[in-house]
Amino acid sequence: MLKKLAGCIGEYKRDSILAPLFVTCEVILEVIIPILMARIIDKGIEMHNMSVVIVTGISLVLLVCLSMFCGSMSGKYAASASAGFAKNLRKKMFHSIQDFSFTNIDKFSTSGLVTRLTTDVTNLQNAYQMIVRIAVRSPAMFIFSMAMAFFVNPYIALIFLAIAPILGFGLIFIATKAHPIFEKVFRTYDRLNSVVQENLRGIRVVKAFVREDYEKQKFNAVSKDIYDQFSRAEKILSFNSPLMQGTMYIVMLLISWFGSKLILSQRMSQGELISMITYAMQILMSLMNFSMIFVMVIISKASAERITEVLSEESDLLDGEENITDIPDGSVEFRDVAFSYYKSTNSLCLENISFKVQTGEKIGIIGGTGSGKTSLVQMIPRLYDSTLGEVFVGGRNVKEYNLEALRSSVAVVLQKNELFSGTIKENLRWGNPDASDEELIRVCKLAQADEFIQSFPDGYDTHIEQGGKNVSGGQKQRLCIARALLKSPKILILDDSTSAVDTATDKLIRTAFAEEIPGTTQFLIAQRISSVEHADRIIVLDNGRINAIGSHQELLESNDIYREIYESQQKGVGVNE
Repeated sequence: MLKKLAGCIGEYKRDSILAPLFVTCEVILEVIIPILMARIIDKGIEMHNMSVVIVTGISLVLLVCLSMFCGSMSGKYAASASAGFAKNLRKKMFHSIQDFSFTNIDKFSTSGLVTRLTTDVTNLQNAYQMIVRIAVRSPAMFIFSMAMAFFVNPYIALIFLAIAPILGFGLIFIATKAHPIFEKVFRTYDRLNSVVQENLRGIRVVKAFVREDYEKQKFNAVSKDIYDQFSRAEKILSFNSPLMQGTMYIVMLLISWFGSKLILSQRMSQGELISMITYAMQILMSLMNFSMIFVMVIISKASAERITEVLSEESDLLDGEENITDIPDGSVEFRDVAFSYYKSTNSLCLENISFKVQTGEKIGIIGGTGSGKTSLVQMIPRLYDSTLGEVFVGGRNVKEYNLEALRSSVAVVLQKNELFSGTIKENLRWGNPDASDEELIRVCKLAQADEFIQSFPDGYDTHIEQGGKNVSGGQKQRLCIARALLKSPKILILDDSTSAVDTATDKLIRTAFAEEIPGTTQFLIAQRISSVEHADRIIVLDNGRINAIGSHQELLESNDIYREIYESQQKGVGVNE
């Protein structure tokens, strides 16, 4: 875990080294100051020697100024190092997520990943800043102050050693009790983010069904869980401050008691006693700071484990060993393919899938909800890998191809395609960053999107809000189709991507495809028979198996499932008419 996290320090290693160096210099200067103060008292004030007071006083002022400079520089470099560490950590996590397959992403909830990229990274940033500064300052101050205390009076310095085991046992108790609670807290944070995210995404539905009170109750329940868990953890951590304060007061009393006796017996001067009290304060403050770090580490340890989970996750979809980048054509073949989202043969959602498709063929796929239509086509661009059997594109197993090359040759318009905040042009150029304005217009005309785009005041420069909220469902689908066509793919997969457009527009899109991209292999998933009836062949899926393959007319004559769907939809048309 530490090795993975340390790899994110990157270009901020210099700042991470300079911060503790300046801290160490600051500490050394601070532990010298009590000795000089003792000298002023013993050699200057008591001896009525003003020259000692003046010279030593000037030295004190210089040391204080130099100590302040070192302190400010350590703060500057610690802030830079921690902010840079957090930046690299977020960057590395985000890049790791981009490389995930759908299977990897399915292991983490969306809200969980958001929490890791925000709250957990902030916790580690704060912890890292404390580590490169306070975590160096505290032990350095403890060691140097303890050494100076033994130098001044070894007998009184033994008090510090006697009190150390009490603090050690106390801190261990706090850690073992608090850490498991913080692990639960961050899992609950995931739930809270999920509730908020779900509510905001479905706010229109919430208001339409007047479910605001229910959503408030759901939010309050999760929020109360976080409050209860944090309260339990804070109650345990609250023992930290009284433990340290009590220890400090006991030490101060013991030093004062034994110090006064040594002064009366003339084995210790007043200046030495004051310096010992100062060192006691420094030692105990260093322990106080150390306990603060201890608490922060307890909190951040849970965050570090969650972040490491993401960084350690390896994509199960890798480039093929041969790393083939040339996809010769758009032919597709499935050989005895079975698929499970859980990588288990006991829970297959597709099985015994075998068929061949020639380049340029138009294949319709139809079947009931949950029959495996989307799962089937997602194996062509390797969004998922088959659990059993093999999938071929261009005569080669898809696992032999370079992933980027394969996906660049396959355009997919999924059921839940997304538009991103930016202009229409920027969204379309996801398909081809170098596409000219003329190419954008051409593909939009094919997708029947040009007309409504031109009706906007800003045309192709119209700003799209996040998720495409300012365009209708049908407009969004047509923009996604245009974006896919801009890739000039060898294989085009339309997963129920015209469900939100009217039948007339659907027909125009199909006609444009037939005329403009006749050499592109097309897979058309649809609920409506009218969207696939003109396909060269239609695959009928039923409960994860191929029930039949044939043309529209052949299936009407020979397949009961297809005929039943067709007749039910025709009756619906008749009723509407």
